[in-house]
Amino acid sequence: MPLPSFLARRSFHYAWIVAGLTFLALLVAAGIRSAPGVFIVPLEQEFGWSRATISLAISINLVLYGLIGPFAATVMERIGIRRMMVFSLAVIALGVGLTTLMSASWQLVLLWGVVVGSGSGVIALVLGAIVVNRWFLEKRGLVLGILTASTATGQLVFLPMLASIADRFGWRTAALALTGAALLIIPAIAVFMRDRPADVGLRAFGDNSETVEVLQPKANSIASTLNALWLGMRNRDFWLLFGSFFICGASTNGLIGTHLIPACIDHGIPEVKAAGLLAIMGLFDFFGTTMSGWLSDQCNNRYLLFW
Repeated sequence: MPLPSFLARRSFHYAWIVAGLTFLALLVAAGIRSAPGVFIVPLEQEFGWSRATISLAISINLVLYGLIGPFAATVMERIGIRRMMVFSLAVIALGVGLTTLMSASWQLVLLWGVVVGSGSGVIALVLGAIVVNRWFLEKRGLVLGILTASTATGQLVFLPMLASIADRFGWRTAALALTGAALLIIPAIAVFMRDRPADVGLRAFGDNSETVEVLQPKANSIASTLNALWLGMRNRDFWLLFGSFFICGASTNGLIGTHLIPACIDHGIPEVKAAGLLAIMGLFDFFGTTMSGWLSDQCNNRYLLFW
């Protein structure tokens, strides 16, 4: 018996399997994105690179992470979620793995900045939004909150572990551990991930209607993305949301997530303990993000964002 039918007979919707795989992919990608904070000081000590040089690679990574998201959404519409997830995780694993062989700063910029940044731009919040919109009609806010919280969970799970590995065995071993984590989940996604409920003969979770899903024609990825961005830029709400997320990303990912651990080391706090501070932030972030997702189903989102 096919797995979706087996689960359906036990009142368990396959959408939760898809959400779980998405959470897992987002978690690993978030753990990889948070890793540079652990690697900055070891790279300074081994290669003599300045913190500004290392930060350049991280900045390029974050810029590509943000810019690729809108285009990734339209590419997913053309080739499917599962293929894009497998491809992007493979790219991330390749980029992180090759950093163990680098000997010049431009290689760090290329590998961690361009390669890992491009791969992580696909495994981003846009993936969670697409999965929720396709697979859930009910509990969308809650599920999106949980998927968004994967960023905090990745930070919580990976940072103390990476700091401990880097402290005991070196940063290269920590990088290889990240590579292994990315490669480990690729088979599960390739086997069990599905693009749409119709692929397994189901409707979205909570959809009890008799309507048939109508697939939109596949449009040019770049043109449709630019058109959507142009429409958004003409809307005031787009800029309000853009500004909110920009400030949030600049402060959390750009400054605290990247430089808190090196700053702690500069002030005599051990790396593992500094990673624990970020992990505690991730713990509260997980509960806060999940709660905000649940609240978005219950109250006006404008007031929620303002609060």
